[in-house]
Amino acid sequence: MSSSPSADLKRTPLHARHLAAGARMVDFGGWEMPVQYSGIGDEHMAVRTRAGLFDVSHMGQIEIAGHDALAAVQRMTTNDVARLAEGQIQYSALTTPAGTFIDDVLVYRWAEFHYLLVVNAGNIRKAAQWISAQATESGGDVAVVNASARYALLALQGPAAGSILSEICTVDLESLKYYRFAPGEVAGARAMVSRTGYTGEDGFEIFLQPAQATRVWDAILLAGAEAGIAPCGLGARDTLRLEAGMRLYGNEMDETVSVLEAGLDWIVGWDKATFVGQEALQAQRARGIERGLVAFEMTDRAIARHGYPVLRGDVPCGVVTSGTQTPFLQKAIGFAMVPAELRAPGQELIIDVRGRRAAARVVAEPFYKRARPARPAAGPTRSE
Repeated sequence: MSSSPSADLKRTPLHARHLAAGARMVDFGGWEMPVQYSGIGDEHMAVRTRAGLFDVSHMGQIEIAGHDALAAVQRMTTNDVARLAEGQIQYSALTTPAGTFIDDVLVYRWAEFHYLLVVNAGNIRKAAQWISAQATESGGDVAVVNASARYALLALQGPAAGSILSEICTVDLESLKYYRFAPGEVAGARAMVSRTGYTGEDGFEIFLQPAQATRVWDAILLAGAEAGIAPCGLGARDTLRLEAGMRLYGNEMDETVSVLEAGLDWIVGWDKATFVGQEALQAQRARGIERGLVAFEMTDRAIARHGYPVLRGDVPCGVVTSGTQTPFLQKAIGFAMVPAELRAPGQELIIDVRGRRAAARVVAEPFYKRARPARPAAGPTRSE
């Protein structure tokens, strides 16, 4: 994430709104995006206690349709798409033959023969090309379209999100279950509303035509003014997702990390017929992983950041993938990739923090969990 955006970066339809609100803009995956408005801590707390509104229009959308779309999506994703009903969403992954991440995705079943995959901003081109190649290889009646330019995407998150959105939305939000979506109107604009998010709070993601994004953004901020809604940037989005134990592509996941090493074995449909990477993941499952992701809390007074070495004696044996001081929990926490023998809860880790040895302890994840209904069978959580 660069703090000096250049003129050739892509911009979302809300770019002018971000500048007018005084947002600090950064280069994120080739997009000029707001990293913060009033401040990361303030925005983080707004989402945990009230509501925050994010522009996530940099995310990609790949549509897959045709009579053989189900078979194609089953082959290219790890989770079992056959379990999805229309209007349901599933967290999944696109993997290499080695079972490592091409991307992590959300799969939306729009209709019997129509699926939408939401992919990470920095992976849009790579994912679209890979999905197209897999669809061609699977054969049959399947069409793939990179529809990313057709959508703007807003995320309204926080305990007040439902009451705010219900004022301007025709979708029955009370009956919209977690990881479900429905069409409707938001502030008079046609939209698709999903009960999803990347913060650990209840919330909604709103798919719109780009031309309607500014109108809906303004309407949500107005509807939420009395509740104390705040526009939020990618900085708070990162601290929120880390507190909630959610992975980020490029940190916890990439083409060198397997689904099992990332601790996401629950997004693998072990019993389905076949998918790319299946044999490698089955073999890794049988023999056990040699390294894996752990959640940790610092026990010494220090903050471990991305890239800091985890030490065994004086020799690096692992690496911190994400780390921060969380505004809500007021703890220094993070994720690290470490040898399998260091993954047990309570295990002490020694992290090289700018040349100083600092102690941490492996803990259960997530760090923060709000009270909510049990997780649906189809899945949750993802990185964006």
